[in-house]
Amino acid sequence: MTTKENAMVSRVEGTELVLERVFNAPRELVFKAFSEAEHLKHWWGPRGWTLTVCTVDFRPGGVWHYCMKCIDEAQGDFFGFESWGKAVYSEIEAPERIVYTDYFSDSEGNSAPGMPSTECTLSFIEQDGRTKVISRASYATEEALKQVMDMGMLQGITETWDRLAEHLGAVQGA
Repeated sequence: MTTKENAMVSRVEGTELVLERVFNAPRELVFKAFSEAEHLKHWWGPRGWTLTVCTVDFRPGGVWHYCMKCIDEAQGDFFGFESWGKAVYSEIEAPERIVYTDYFSDSEGNSAPGMPSTECTLSFIEQDGRTKVISRASYATEEALKQVMDMGMLQGITETWDRLAEHLGAVQGA
């Protein structure tokens, strides 16, 4: 459940999509939710999608490779569809920051041709026992940003972060 207080804020700044949201969980837990496969498997992806593959080598130069699969028959043509992704970590400052390059990929981890990559910087800011996450997703061009926005990326990440909030609540027994 999203309240006005913890709703996601988004804005476009040139070639960058900036997302902000406060989660009702301590920073260390939110950081782990973004960095450990055991957590990611429970919340990554929009509603009606599940991670069928999730391998995380969480270190600079390490790779997170995953596959999201639509398991919701109500999503029509998307039902059964797989979407592969790969993140290559470049900088990690636990529990404050994660920097990585995100790619659309295939099952072998090869970058998908014609699809834009994203330079992502996640910041985790402690706020009285809660955590503000700021995601800055930079694209090579405004056209590349428009391409992912036209694919429904903003709705997808909103649902994904809603699922994260639910997962954090469940982990904490809320």
